[in-house]
Amino acid sequence: MSTTLKGTLITLIAGIAWGLSGVSGQYLMVHGFSAIGLTNLRLLFSGIVLIILSCLADKEKFLAFVKDKSSYLPLLNFAFLGLLLTQLTYLEAIAESNAGTATVLQYLCPVGILAYTCVKDRVAPTLAEVVSMLLAIGGTFLIATHGQVNHLAINPKGLAWGVVSAFAYALYIILPLKLIQKWGSMLVIGVGMAIPGILMLPFSGLLSSSGNYRLDTWMALFGLVVIGTIFAYTAFLKGTSLVGAVKGSLLASFEPISAVFFAFVIMKEHFFIIDFLGMGMILLAVLLITLKDFIIQKEKGIL
Repeated sequence: MSTTLKGTLITLIAGIAWGLSGVSGQYLMVHGFSAIGLTNLRLLFSGIVLIILSCLADKEKFLAFVKDKSSYLPLLNFAFLGLLLTQLTYLEAIAESNAGTATVLQYLCPVGILAYTCVKDRVAPTLAEVVSMLLAIGGTFLIATHGQVNHLAINPKGLAWGVVSAFAYALYIILPLKLIQKWGSMLVIGVGMAIPGILMLPFSGLLSSSGNYRLDTWMALFGLVVIGTIFAYTAFLKGTSLVGAVKGSLLASFEPISAVFFAFVIMKEHFFIIDFLGMGMILLAVLLITLKDFIIQKEKGIL
């Protein structure tokens, strides 16, 4: 098997695993678990495992990172405004709608980053960028209203949490850039997850959770934390190391498709044709932005 094909398959599997994590979270919340408790569990357990993996890979680097006081403030910003906010708002969006819809709404993030970049750099968007923004706005409108201006087809709280989760996801991408360049993504994200995971323990209700612990909920917890976070993240890192970050991000866009599929199969969620049209418009917008970055990097000889 060629390196490119291997990287493509690994990255696609990571996207599928991420999609499964959202549906696992939805299943758990239906069975008595809270969004904040699951967020706490996911951050704490995943953070500890990623820190252990980072230490096994390079213990000296971990110790140097811990001693680097200049990284403390950026790390705390990323931990709370990036990781915690992203995880919590995403699960709240799932609780108020469903995993498929919440995941697609979170994928508005690249469009938000694009708009922010154009304003910050005072650069007019290209035609492809304008089209992608219009597609994203139109897709969100169709999901939210089914084309009826005076009627919301989605729970207003679900829509609000979904949009906030897209904003939080943008912070998750932007805030740790310098830290990751200096220390590596697994180490930064592992420590960034563990910090709010530990500090949330007295307040999240995790220690006194009233969730119903049965075989099916343990399987869902395994899907949320182990498959959908630890495995998905490490697989994505491996896949992108083989195919490149831009192509890896493009392949990971399979996540919302898998989330919709698992929501239909596992949670018996019902979607309408107009929902799929709206979702398709948002994913096409992400595709246009990602392909544009891919072409630019290829022309510069980066890829």
